Amino acid sequence: MKYELAVREWAELGEGPTWDPASGRLIWVDILSSRVHTYDPADGRRTVLATEQHVGAAKPRAGGGLVVNLRDGVGLYGPDGGFRWLLHDPVAGRRANDAAVAPDGALWAGTMRYDEAPGGGTLTRIAADGSATAILGDVTVSNGTGWSPDGRLMYYIDTPSRTVDVFDVDGQLVRNRRKFASVEADAGFPDGLAVDAEGGVWVALWDGGAVRRYAADGSLDQVVELPVRRPTACAFGGPDLIDLYITTARAGQAAPHPLAGSVLVVPGAGRGLPGTPFAG
Repeated sequence: MKYELAVREWAELGEGPTWDPASGRLIWVDILSSRVHTYDPADGRRTVLATEQHVGAAKPRAGGGLVVNLRDGVGLYGPDGGFRWLLHDPVAGRRANDAAVAPDGALWAGTMRYDEAPGGGTLTRIAADGSATAILGDVTVSNGTGWSPDGRLMYYIDTPSRTVDVFDVDGQLVRNRRKFASVEADAGFPDGLAVDAEGGVWVALWDGGAVRRYAADGSLDQVVELPVRRPTACAFGGPDLIDLYITTARAGQAAPHPLAGSVLVVPGAGRGLPGTPFAG
């Protein structure tokens, strides 16, 4: 599989690509620059929204606008651009990281410590009304989260563990955590993930310069080699959900590759699952 350049950018920490079918745009964030970006592959048009805090993720809402996972909690942007907090929960030294919308329309939002102290992060389910349910504590770097095509499994990454874990979905909660796949020490760290229509799990490898696809049984199926050292996350997009978009980072590199911080795309990589907008 061959990558192409989708968006040339110099993001410090590009993350969280999400396809918004309502607008036909890719949404992604630059966490450390506090920016939410959109990109329309049909005509190349882009927008940038500046947030007042570091932003770990931005996802479309059912009624228009965005839900954003911010340093001090989860906020909502309306279609008119107005902002309000949905869940305000500041913790000194902690910030938002990756997030995902479950099939029922709830946001599963991750956090981590700025100093990446072990056990300093969380994974929390936020319902449309802002009510929060703690899913996981004792997390270090909460990252990729996704669901199987039938919604019965949830995949999750706590990056320093170098594993992709899988849970059984039990209503609004998860149980029976176990290892789905592991990443060897010389191949980087698992970061963001995307689940395809066949149940394959695509994982971006931070410091590994690649995206891997694991088959539904956890076996390594494909590897997409990239020129950048730090791909961060991936998502299927485009009208038919067949193109794999990959965000990347420049942070922490003395001499990053010229494409580091840009968004890459692998055309025709597979077929993604339709996303669910946040219900709130």
